[in-house]
Amino acid sequence: MWANFWFVIFPYICVAIFVVGHIWRYRHDQFGWTTRTSQVLESRWLSWGSPLFHFGALFVIAGHVGGLLIPQEWTRALGVNDHMYHNLSMYIGTAAGVALVAGTIILIIRRFVTSQRIRVVTTAWDYALYALLVIEIFVGMWQKISTNIVGEGYDYRGTVSVWFRQLFILQPDAALIMDAPTIYAIHAILGCLLIAIWPFTRLVHVWSIPVAYLARPYVVYRRKHTPDVSPLTKSMRK
Repeated sequence: MWANFWFVIFPYICVAIFVVGHIWRYRHDQFGWTTRTSQVLESRWLSWGSPLFHFGALFVIAGHVGGLLIPQEWTRALGVNDHMYHNLSMYIGTAAGVALVAGTIILIIRRFVTSQRIRVVTTAWDYALYALLVIEIFVGMWQKISTNIVGEGYDYRGTVSVWFRQLFILQPDAALIMDAPTIYAIHAILGCLLIAIWPFTRLVHVWSIPVAYLARPYVVYRRKHTPDVSPLTKSMRK
């Protein structure tokens, strides 16, 4: 019963909150649709933590999308056997995870330890977001270390990935993810929670990336030509 709730019903509840929450936020809180940047309050720690966090998160998300959405048969057809896939996942995924952890630690220290001014402007949703991110990242790193580095290894593409793709056709089979180690189920539930609180946090700024800027035409600057002043005019000015 609980398996059906967490892995059949709960993901759709979180997606519904995600969609409705964004619509509500956009209609009623457009001025709050920002990163709420605190760079003007402190920039030294931010200059280190922000790039590590964002690049780490980008590669981690890309790895999740590739591992969950691309069937195992497709990667094999492309010439990537299971051993190669495992090594790519372990080395690149671990490097991305380390960057994400380092960036998160720096940002947390910056916000809650080093600067009283930043702590004052921290909202309740910021606390919730940081707490959930820390737990989710910890579980994800522990999952990789315990199963693929220290443990015997586990190929989630035959269970967790299949369950994830079934969500898109509205036919998720909870038994698939229940066959995986428990840490994968916990990771999936935390991921759903992160999707649910997304619209109410600073994460909404992801949808405001100025992509159109890349296609913006060049701004042409013309130097104003100053005509030569005749000798008579120069003498009159004197």
